[in-house]
Amino acid sequence: MTEFMLNGTPVSSASPDDTPLLWVLRDELDLKGTKFGCGIAQCGACTVHLDGTPTRACVLPVSAVAGRQVTTIEGLASDAGEALKAAWVSEQVPQCGYCQSGQLMTAAALLEANPSPSDDEIVNAMNGNLCRCMAYGRIKAAVKVAAGRGEGQA
Repeated sequence: MTEFMLNGTPVSSASPDDTPLLWVLRDELDLKGTKFGCGIAQCGACTVHLDGTPTRACVLPVSAVAGRQVTTIEGLASDAGEALKAAWVSEQVPQCGYCQSGQLMTAAALLEANPSPSDDEIVNAMNGNLCRCMAYGRIKAAVKVAAGRGEGQA
């Protein structure tokens, strides 16, 4: 049994220790917001927060989260997270949905660490989160709006 905090609630997993956290979240704990993309930690679709740090759940064994705090898109309720969700809608970021939860989780960690990032800091932080729809301009605009330093595109 692996016990950890998930979105502020204690949970346990009976999955084998080497099971990727992504599959524990989706299949065992029935949280479908964290997406499978590539399975090799290259696209960012599976990004969750592990003790506040963006982490790729597709390659993280569930045993690595024992006694730690995991936050998924379903539990993203910080001020930065709420501002980002609103900005995502106002800037019309969502398109296919493939990358959205991972993008939001990465952006929330950025704004928690740096509430007023520069354009270059946004681009650098979001680098590695791939978007099939190429909505990178809208993603950057939404992060700026959430940070309170942009008027957006829409």
